[in-house]
Amino acid sequence: MSGADHGPPAPRTDGEVPAYLRALDLPGLADLHVHFHPDRLMDRIWAYFDEGERHYGVPWPIHYRTGVEERLRVLAELGVRRVPALTYAHKPGMAEGLNAWCRDFAHEHEQVLRCATIYPEPGVTEQVREAVADGLQLVKVHLVVGDLAPDDDRLHEAWGLLAQARVPVVMHAGHGPRAGRFSGPEGVARLLADHPDLTLVVAHMGMPDYDAFADLVERYERVHLDTTMVGTDFMERLAPVPPRFLGRLAELRSRVVLGSDFPNIPYPYAHQLEALDRWGLGVDWLRDVLWHNGNRLVDRPDGAATG
Repeated sequence: MSGADHGPPAPRTDGEVPAYLRALDLPGLADLHVHFHPDRLMDRIWAYFDEGERHYGVPWPIHYRTGVEERLRVLAELGVRRVPALTYAHKPGMAEGLNAWCRDFAHEHEQVLRCATIYPEPGVTEQVREAVADGLQLVKVHLVVGDLAPDDDRLHEAWGLLAQARVPVVMHAGHGPRAGRFSGPEGVARLLADHPDLTLVVAHMGMPDYDAFADLVERYERVHLDTTMVGTDFMERLAPVPPRFLGRLAELRSRVVLGSDFPNIPYPYAHQLEALDRWGLGVDWLRDVLWHNGNRLVDRPDGAATG
């Protein structure tokens, strides 16, 4: 952080995070990129990361490889007040079951946001309609894992419903850290041309195509970037942030939200905050990114319960 801001020292450990937030005069963290999955799916995902060197070229040890209740406890101690339970489908027939699991998980844990995923298959529109009526607050779509195109015609009505309801969609759309058939900014640009009012949160800032996705943020007023893994020592080896890009991030202050990828990160949670702090974009930027922007996105304008 720049000296002129006189901000608090960046946290180096998870135990230092609460004091850091108090020094910033923040009530907590609004992290929009946290994963919870049914146990069997989580085990398969962790097994995939166990082979990180094969998939990503570097080892990817899971730092928070614990049970559900322990992970919820850690998030509470860090100050994540409203916990996303982002999950995603990778084949037909998965989404309906995952969405039922998300609904039940949110009902069982009052701090958990009502989440869902979508997949291009028959019934997706009705699934979204029902979830919106049930207080849906956040959607996750993974273009690489799902091997799906964001502008697939089968999703058109579902996108329209989500846009109308102002439900944010966290979309892993970039080529990094692993590319897919439909990753990259082009498909997202086509989606937004059809649905310019969609509240879209581009995961990982669209790495490594930071500028191309920032262009979409500037073009569409409801598009945001999330910070997930961006700027960390780990990800700087795979998709470094160009120093000149920090100027754009300063200008896009109201359109950047906190994301972490907890629990599937190979370092302590505090390191994501440290990485953002050392960009030197100022205390006000940090306050907006760590709390105000994300909190605003998950407040449903229709007054639905917010978890």
